[in-house]
Amino acid sequence: MDIKKKIDELVDKIKSDPKLLAQFTSNPIGAVEGLIGVNLPDEQLKPLIAGIQAKLEDKGGVLGKIGKLF
Repeated sequence: MDIKKKIDELVDKIKSDPKLLAQFTSNPIGAVEGLIGVNLPDEQLKPLIAGIQAKLEDKGGVLGKIGKLF
C-alpha cells in the first residue's frame, strides 16, 4: 500500500464529510479503520493518523483548533 497516496485519499474523504471529520476528531482509530475496511493494531494506525492529521492541518487548518490527537 502506498501510504502517502492512502493518506491523501483519506484526507479528501474526511474533508468532504463533516460527520466523518467529527468522527475522526473524536475517534481517529475507529474512523480510519472504517474508511480502510481493515482492523489493524493501533500502533500500525498511529502513523497513518498522524499523516492525516498533518495534512488536515496544512489544508486550511481543519484540525488546528482541536490540537493533536496523539
